[in-house]
Amino acid sequence: MKTYITKPNDSFAEIAKKFQIKDELYLKTYHNLNCSTEDLIHGEIPAGTQILIPDNPQFLFGKPSTESDQMPEDESDEVNSDNGFDDQSDNLQEEENSIEDKNEKDATNDKKEGEKESSPSDHDGKYFVIQKGMCQCNQGFKFPKFKVTSHQKHYWNDAAGEADYLAVTEDDLTFEPAATPFGNCKLKPTSGGYLPCTYAPAGKWTKTYDKVKVMGKSCVTEISELMCSTGGKITIFKHGQQSEIGKSNINKADSQEQHVYNPLVDFEEFREDLEDNNEPHAW
Repeated sequence: MKTYITKPNDSFAEIAKKFQIKDELYLKTYHNLNCSTEDLIHGEIPAGTQILIPDNPQFLFGKPSTESDQMPEDESDEVNSDNGFDDQSDNLQEEENSIEDKNEKDATNDKKEGEKESSPSDHDGKYFVIQKGMCQCNQGFKFPKFKVTSHQKHYWNDAAGEADYLAVTEDDLTFEPAATPFGNCKLKPTSGGYLPCTYAPAGKWTKTYDKVKVMGKSCVTEISELMCSTGGKITIFKHGQQSEIGKSNINKADSQEQHVYNPLVDFEEFREDLEDNNEPHAW
């Protein structure tokens, strides 16, 4: 991993071009995931900031050729007295053939890398999961929220850094509530009903997005899964990034305009009810 000290008016686009990085957004994400908290960048880049530069070849343009890739110069002009030809001609021909073989292999590898990058992913169009997201077990009855314990550093779509927006990683195996998070367990039937859930994770989250990591841990998305040692399969019920409307939005809204959009709703009564409830409403 390289570093770069920024100059006045530097941008991620210019830095990405300088280091032959294909996508400036990847450069920004890579820096923010691996830098210290005080070096996080959300807007313009302050001069004198140390930017972390990735060295993963799949995110870089082709590297310029090095001396090791070039044909060595002749070190001798001696002529064989028996046949009158340069006594190194056979060696040069072999070196030319080896260089051609190397170029063909490099071209094949580049083609495979390009196909790999362009191939669709199951995570395309899916949301990353945050702490206020909810999960479900196919053998349970309740939908607990996440409790992020693997880090306290990266937040999805929240510059203020509220805990609810912490990114969930493959190592986050705790839920709220911690005791019997899924209520009762369908795999434990009795004559009096199902016994309480005894959640015990069997390993880490699977089907995570390994191209984006927080402190070396892959991020959980909507398609990720976790197995319980009892036999249940845990999946994502809500990723947590739904848009919400709060009291300030309701108080600023025009009652007559809202009546046109929702003629069956008494907006003033709705506003009064909201005053008695501190919870935000999903839009």
